[in-house]
Amino acid sequence: MEFGLIGEKLGHSYSVPIHQALAEYEYVLCPLDREELDPFLRKKDFRGLNVTIPYKQAVLPYLDGVSPEAEDVGSVNTIVKQKDGRLLGYNTDLYGMEYMARLLGVPLRGKKVLVLGSGGTSLTARAMLRRLEAHRDAQILINTTPVGMYPGNGASPVDLERFPQLEGVLDVIYNPRHTALLLQAERLGIAHAGGLEMLVAQAQT
Repeated sequence: MEFGLIGEKLGHSYSVPIHQALAEYEYVLCPLDREELDPFLRKKDFRGLNVTIPYKQAVLPYLDGVSPEAEDVGSVNTIVKQKDGRLLGYNTDLYGMEYMARLLGVPLRGKKVLVLGSGGTSLTARAMLRRLEAHRDAQILINTTPVGMYPGNGASPVDLERFPQLEGVLDVIYNPRHTALLLQAERLGIAHAGGLEMLVAQAQT
């Protein structure tokens, strides 16, 4: 395998068509159970990897170094094998999330922001907020949980009517394109942006 995506369940992924559109190289989905992760990474039979749920932190011990952004976030979504065999980790999700936030059209600096979730993507959201000097409360809501992701379409992690001060909603889920959370934001007239833009932006980085 040259390039690909590792994660536990990848049936929802759009990564293959995105990478096929961006460049001409082999890119495959590689679902791994937890016991398969260790031998896969030790074998190093790849040139580069994207990493998704639930391995963005689990891969860290296998890396020979990480970028400043990945160190700040505390998780990795991209691994590049060097010519000498060393594995270096990066977090391009950070750039993708910053792009998604710009699409929102609502400044985050100084705002009170609520981040839903506790996994690797929530760490990315927190790092982005530190960079943008935002606070944590509910003028902006960022969903980094898988609630509402295919095949759980229709589910929502929160009822937005509980947050009357909301100015914007970011949902990192990209399948489905319009989650129940984003549809409710639209009905309530709240600025919103979804995860497909983040996914494409981080792939381009």
